[in-house]
Parts: sequence; structure tokens; C-alpha cells
Amino acid sequence: MNADPTHAEATRTLRGLVEIPSPSGAEAAAGAFLAARMTALGYDVRTDAVGNVIGEIGDPTGPVIMMVGHLDTVPGDLPVRESGGLLFGRGTVDAKGPLATFVHAGARAAAAAGARIVVVGAVEEEAASRGAHHLAATVDPPDALLIGEPSGAGAVVVGYRGVLRFRYEVRRPPAHTSSPAERAAELASDLWQAVRTLLPPAPADASLFEHAAPALVALEGGLTHARAEISCRVPRGFDAARFLDEVRGHAAGGEITVVEQVPAVRTGRGTPLVRAFAGAVRRRTGAVSVKVKLGTSDMNILAPHWDVPALAYGPGDSRLDHTDEEHIPLAEYLLAVDVLTEALPDIAKSLARPLVGAAAPTNEERRP
Repeated sequence: MNADPTHAEATRTLRGLVEIPSPSGAEAAAGAFLAARMTALGYDVRTDAVGNVIGEIGDPTGPVIMMVGHLDTVPGDLPVRESGGLLFGRGTVDAKGPLATFVHAGARAAAAAGARIVVVGAVEEEAASRGAHHLAATVDPPDALLIGEPSGAGAVVVGYRGVLRFRYEVRRPPAHTSSPAERAAELASDLWQAVRTLLPPAPADASLFEHAAPALVALEGGLTHARAEISCRVPRGFDAARFLDEVRGHAAGGEITVVEQVPAVRTGRGTPLVRAFAGAVRRRTGAVSVKVKLGTSDMNILAPHWDVPALAYGPGDSRLDHTDEEHIPLAEYLLAVDVLTEALPDIAKSLARPLVGAAAPTNEERRP
């Protein structure tokens, strides 16, 4: 499988990244490894103030294609091993596999793409997306944005639901359990039940992408003090301000603190970016799936802020995210590198300004 020296190098990068633990906030060692590998591949590399590793390669005068993956993982070390063509370990799927795909495809496509390719290994995506927020505040918008998340080598992701995460804290004076006085733990439980009823329902025939879904992340406390943390995945058009006002109406004097708030995001299937990428996927795999996801990624932060076309791509099965069985088929990872290598020149061409008088694309050309 690794007779191709470019494939052997790509496998080396992925395994090296996975072997370095990098939970959110502790990505420095993995970042240093990534910077060294990118430098060896010809990138001009720097590390920014928050620890994002940024590499640039290709035509400095061409359109800018930015590919953002993340260096961090959820906590929990898994033994790194290779068996039956599968690489096991924390981050193989979420999302060092997609990040390594970006690094090697960018290097392979640089000479032919006619674009400036920028690859970012971002920090703290699994926490509060500190790396993505810093990019949004400090980097000029690219012409197109790719996010490194597992889609499967034969699929692209064009949308993610948003998230509203908040903390509820409530206190009550000491009282005997035999008294009718309100107890803090009960009030926290009551608020969680209220949240489940306050989220606006989606139409009966709507997809899950259009549904709001709450999750009780933490609940702790007793008679006098209690705390709950609630995360709501939310669809496009969700009125967070109105919803929070309704939740505060059930807070019984407790305090609501917003921890994280990002909107849902979706790119049209017929955009030039999606069409160009889907074409490359189809040529390599024979078919392409264009889908949306029910979670959230750095695409939710960066695409709306920069107002640029965006999609997510990467090898791996997202159902293995954060699990103790996390692994990636190396053949799929290498296929994704090949797909993206072929897609980047097509993406660059799609970003070029059309010639005056050029014909508009037909319906068939618009179809991904």
C-alpha cells in the first residue's frame, strides 16, 4: 500500500501526529511535529500567538485556499497500533487524519494548483475553538475554506448545526428537608426540564438538521447550591436571544451564563466550490455524497465571519469520534489525499473570475 513514496510520507505524518497526545490546551508538542513535517514538505511555516500552526505553499499571486484542521483531541489516551490496515489511536478520525490529508495534498498540488494554499493546524477546537476565533480576528479572508473533519473519502459536508451552551447556577438558604422550601438541586432539575419544552419544534417532515436538540452536560449540587450545564444544537435561523429570555423566565432567581454560541452554517450544493470538489471525488471514487452534520465545527465560526464558500472534508467515520474504538483505514486516508490533490486545482479554477461574456453554467454543470 505504501509503495508510493508520497503515500509512505503521508502515513508517517499521520502516525507521528497520532502518537503525540494533544488534548485541548496541550497541543504544543503536536504543533512542533506538524511544523517540522510541513517545513520538510516545502511550506513556509509559522506559529501564531495562540499556537495555531500555519503553513503556506504554492502561487503567492493566486486565489487563497485555506484548509483548517485541528491539532487537539478530546482527553483520553488510546494505544496507537496498526492492525489489518487500520490505524488505531486518539485523533485518527477526529481530526488528525483530515489534517494530515490537508498537509500532504497541499504539498502535492502546490505546483499545479495555481493557488496559494494555506494549511492551519488549529488549537482547542474541542474546547471553545480558541484557534479558530484567533484566525477570524487576525487573518484576512481566503477565497475558499476547507475544514478538516471526517466526512469519509467519498463525501463532502456542506453544513453543521449551531450550538448554544450555557451554565445555570442557583443558590438557596439552608433549610430542613422536611420543609416546603425550594432546594437548589430541584431547581436545577426543573430548569433542565423547562429547556426541553422551550426549544421550538421543527416541522414534522423536517430533517434532523432542522431540529434543535438539548443535552444535559453536567448537573451537580445539593440543598443550597446547584449547577447545570446545558448544550443545545440549533438549526439555521434559531433565535438564541429569545430562547435565552424564555429560559431566564424559569431560572427562579438563578444565573444563566452563556459559555458558547455559534450559528448553524450551510453552503449551497451548487456553489462552484462544492461542484469542483464533488467532481474530483466522483472521478476518484465513482460516486459522491453531499451531506450535512448534526454537530458543530470550526466551519461554524470561520465561514460566516469571513463570508466565504466553505465545506468540510476528511477521511474517517465520524461515528468513531471520541470513542475508545477510534481508528482509520489507512487506504481510505491515502485515497482522501489523492482526492484532495486532484480537487485543489479544480477549486482554484472555480475561484477564477469568469471571462467577460462567458456563458453561465448549465443546470447539469451546477449539479454536484
